[in-house]
Amino acid sequence: MQKWILVAGGAGFIGSHVNAALQRSGYQTVILDNLSSGNPKAILQGTFIKGDIHDSNLLDKIFTTYSIDAVMHFAAFTEVGESVIDPIKYYENNVVATLNLLEAMLRHNVHTFIFSSTAAIFGLPKEHLINETHPCHPINPYGQTKLMVEEILKDFSHAYGLKFCSLRYFNAAGGDPKGEIKNFKTKEANLIPIVLRKIKNLKLNPKAKEAVLIFGTDFPTPDGTGVRDYVHVEDLATAHIAAMEKLFAGSASLQYNLGNGQGFSVREVIAAAIKVTGIEIPAKESPRREGDPAFLVADSKKARLELHWQPKYPSLEIIVMHAWQALNDSKNDGE
Repeated sequence: MQKWILVAGGAGFIGSHVNAALQRSGYQTVILDNLSSGNPKAILQGTFIKGDIHDSNLLDKIFTTYSIDAVMHFAAFTEVGESVIDPIKYYENNVVATLNLLEAMLRHNVHTFIFSSTAAIFGLPKEHLINETHPCHPINPYGQTKLMVEEILKDFSHAYGLKFCSLRYFNAAGGDPKGEIKNFKTKEANLIPIVLRKIKNLKLNPKAKEAVLIFGTDFPTPDGTGVRDYVHVEDLATAHIAAMEKLFAGSASLQYNLGNGQGFSVREVIAAAIKVTGIEIPAKESPRREGDPAFLVADSKKARLELHWQPKYPSLEIIVMHAWQALNDSKNDGE
């Protein structure tokens, strides 16, 4: 019999791609999203329910109506800057609402949970390549909320038999290689889509005064700009399914860092975006931002070894091309 997966936050950027990958892999999906940042147009298959993981009655109804085998959780707020300005919003949604979801799972005897975590739990890196044993010292409320949930999951695993996998993403990027899932996000915090949105504005209005801000040009990196790890969203999707199936097969709870394994500088990203789009955009140099590390790159050896996970799209140019395709073919109307 086909297994049913509840995808919380499945109308968002990563959740919608994971939902599509689950469907391709033969799973049935129920997508729960309050559409605060997601878009139902990004859901190509599955049963969509508009609602919130705060809503215990709705969760009980879903678990009663559908024979859910596992839950994948993407229903978090993810803006670092916003979390500093409004931490209550982040603790209420990312921690309290997640706890509500976990309690509903236990009430209905669902014990397999895939958690969308983040590299932000590590804080300032002590090494160029960050593996799973790197110390966790988040420097903002967003990273703190994700680390809190990881600790909650460990306690739930010990006390209640919950089996979980925490997947720590670095910078999710790219888009649907087939061009079917569009990018409906109304705001971005990741360099690649920020650069591409500015280029799109220039494409629509060549007289627009657009420039890419480079925060820091004196880092100890090859070109002086910060180096980050960009991992394709489709590669993230395959990792989620591999992690879930490993738990289904009887594995104990897991944690993995997911990244490309190689870093790209700000200047390299800008150059790739110009090459892919054929549209020049100026860069404006600015001072470093407080807390910005020179390097932030994942060591994903553990995921490659244990999940047999191999990124299919490691090329920066391909990642940018798929992101441009998803952005340029959509109206980004936020409906």
